[in-house]
Order: sequence, then C-alpha cells, then structure tokens
Amino acid sequence: MLLYAVYDIGTTVFEVPSGYMSDKVGRRITLTLSAIAGLAAMVCFSLGDSFAAFALAQILLGASIAFASGTDSSLLYETLAAEGRQDEVEAFELRLWRFTFAALMVSAVTGGLLARVAPVLPFVLSGLAFVVMLLLALRLRDGPHQVDDVTAEPVGKAIAAAFQKPVLLWLFALSVVMYGFSHVPFVFGQPFILRALESVGLSGEAPLVSGVVTSIMMAVSVAASFAAPQIRQRFGLAPTLLLAFGLQIGLCAVLALNQSLLAIAILFLRMVPDSLSRPFILATTQPLLTDGMRATYLSIQSFVGRIAFATSLWLASRNVSDVGEMPVADLSRVLTAYAGFGAVILSVLWLAARHVDLEPSFKSDKAGPP
Repeated sequence: MLLYAVYDIGTTVFEVPSGYMSDKVGRRITLTLSAIAGLAAMVCFSLGDSFAAFALAQILLGASIAFASGTDSSLLYETLAAEGRQDEVEAFELRLWRFTFAALMVSAVTGGLLARVAPVLPFVLSGLAFVVMLLLALRLRDGPHQVDDVTAEPVGKAIAAAFQKPVLLWLFALSVVMYGFSHVPFVFGQPFILRALESVGLSGEAPLVSGVVTSIMMAVSVAASFAAPQIRQRFGLAPTLLLAFGLQIGLCAVLALNQSLLAIAILFLRMVPDSLSRPFILATTQPLLTDGMRATYLSIQSFVGRIAFATSLWLASRNVSDVGEMPVADLSRVLTAYAGFGAVILSVLWLAARHVDLEPSFKSDKAGPP
C-alpha cells in the first residue's frame, strides 16, 4: 500500500513540471527522459532488496509515466497538423488506444506467467522494453513544435485563456470526473473479487482470477473501440461522452447492489467507457490548444484528476470500518455513494452541454479510417 502511494505521489509531483518542460524544451527530449526514468526504475526493481530501493523505483516509474503523459498526444497532433492531416487525429487516437490495451491484455497474462518462473523476470524484460523505447525516442523529431515561438506568451496566461473557452472547460470537468470513476472499479475491484470468491470457497484463487479479469477487461475495451466511431457519428460527441460517463456510474451501482460471483463479469466493462471517450476528448481538445501550452494543459488536467480522486478516496475512508479488509457492507456503501454522487455530476454536465457547442472541430468527412 505504501509503495503504491509512493508511485502515485511520484506521478503527481512530476505531472505538471513534465508538461511544462515538454512545451518549453521539446517533445523528443521529454519522451527520452521518460524512457530513461522507466529503465532506471526497472533496474531498481531488479536489483533492489529493501523498501528504500523499491520506493525509489516507484518514484522513477511515476516520473516516467508523467513525462510521457500529454507529450505523446501533443507530438502526434502536431505531426498530423504539419502534414495537414489534423482531421485524422480521432482515428489515430483510436488506433493508439487499441494498440495500448492489446498490449496490456497480453502483459497481464505474460507478466504473471513470467513471475512464476522468477519474480525478477518481468522487471528485467520490462527494462528491455524501456531500452527499445529509448532507442525509438532518440530517433524522433520535434517537427512542427517550435520552441523559440513558444516563449512569446507566458504559459500561465495561455492556460487562463484556454479556460475561458466553454468547450475546453466542459471537457476538462468531464475528464477530471471520468478519471476518478474509471479508477473506482480498479481500487475496489480486488476486494470485490475476493468477497465474491469467498461466497463459493475460492478466495485463494483471487490473484489468478484478478489477472484473468484484467486481460478480459482490456480485450473488451479494444473490441468496444471498433464500435466507438459509429456511436460517435450516430449520436454526436456530447451524447457519446455522457453515455460513457453514465456507464461508469452504472458500473458502480451494479457492483454496489450485487456481490455475487457472476457480478465479477461486470468488471469486464471497466475500460469500455474510456474507449468511448478518451480518444474523442483528446481529438477535440488538441486543436483548441497552442503548441506553447498543449502538454502543460493536459498535465494539469491529469494532475487535477488525480488530486480529486485521491480526495474522494480519503473521504470514503472516513466512512468505513476500522478493519484490515473491507467488509461487504462498507464496500456496498462506498460504491453506492460514488454512484449517487456521479449521477448528480452527470445531470450537471448534461445541462451544461446544452449550452456548449462541441461539434465544430469534428470533420467526419475528412477523418481517416479508424
């Protein structure tokens, strides 16, 4: 628990500074530092034999995630824009989503199998993957991102101007709450699976079942991404995004009301809302930002999401029993509270969406194949 907290703190601390660095220094060097930090983390994991060593590894891993966050999407959009293909950003974000979660699907299984051979093996091979990432990052070019031009306007002023745009403000609020609700099943999924398996005397299989659930979750998310473009075009951007948020709330409600073994299947849908929202949010946000503050803005968005979710967990922890493992009654009560609070936020966002035009940046006639 402490090591996970260290990782989360490391990611949060580096989130905004890494975005600012990306905007001021360049995308390539920021992604290179991400690879170096990730490689250093795997070295610490592989060779460490103390809490301090593993804590350092978690901080480095958090820094690696933070350096890549926002910078990768910014580089993608700016590269497409330089070629006059910015209308294809939705299609490319969807493709990247599929690649990412297909990889997660495979790694959830292979990582566990490798650990059965030798606990250190997953970290060694992950280190080799970071070496490959480093070599690729060194071959990248910043392309259209002109660092000299960026310094013309202070980042703080540019960010403040961005928040005056109703579209960005609405998308920012939605992104923050969806980040938290996406992680609710992750945080409470482990105790939920354990409680469900206990009802049939299989609590000892909880780690294995959790890994299988994760793999299936990623596979379902990839499958949902193929239907996402059709749903987006048929219903429009705002209804699609609100539908995705509604699904997150529905997951909390179902898990709160049903603690049976069959309810574990509900966790398969955890990442579907992200498939229906994340690529479209990025594609709509990117054209409304300038090169000088694009990564910083995305980092601030991620930072606020992490802080808001951490605050919600702290509030939830104040209303549960003082025991080592969360009992069914507490689990149900917390998830019910999340569902109720989410329903209120969804209503507010729905009312606000009626006064915000989210569609001008969408040009389906020019979008490339998903």
